[in-house]
Amino acid sequence: MAINLNPYINWRGQAREAMEFYQSVLGGDLQVMTFADMGGTAASVAEAEDESDWVMHASLTVSDSVLLMGADHPNHVPGEPQTQQVSISGPNEDEATLRAWWEGLADGATIQQPLEKAPWGDTFGMLSDKYGVDWLVNIAGEKPAE
Repeated sequence: MAINLNPYINWRGQAREAMEFYQSVLGGDLQVMTFADMGGTAASVAEAEDESDWVMHASLTVSDSVLLMGADHPNHVPGEPQTQQVSISGPNEDEATLRAWWEGLADGATIQQPLEKAPWGDTFGMLSDKYGVDWLVNIAGEKPAE
């Protein structure tokens, strides 16, 4: 059985910009639906709050196993979007792709841990991107010869 966990990130008015940034870094197909696109009560409330162009749901399909989703958290809904954390890991064979993603995400980011060799043998880094999302990137070390 193949199971995928897909991060769902929330912002307040930055979802479209953030998701378009992630598409520029990760590639893939981005689908965006605004509150206005939904019509009905959701669109009426969003229009009254001047949030009709905010994202109700966005999905970025990068591959069969990488799907990033997000939305804007409307002002009339109680609570605040929380700091989000996304972890990306892959085998050494995908190092070039993972490093390219890291470099793209690092644009405007605060680097907490540079992407470098870790004590456990993998390459690991942590950053907080320009949209406030924390990313952990882990590239598995080379497998020892048998």
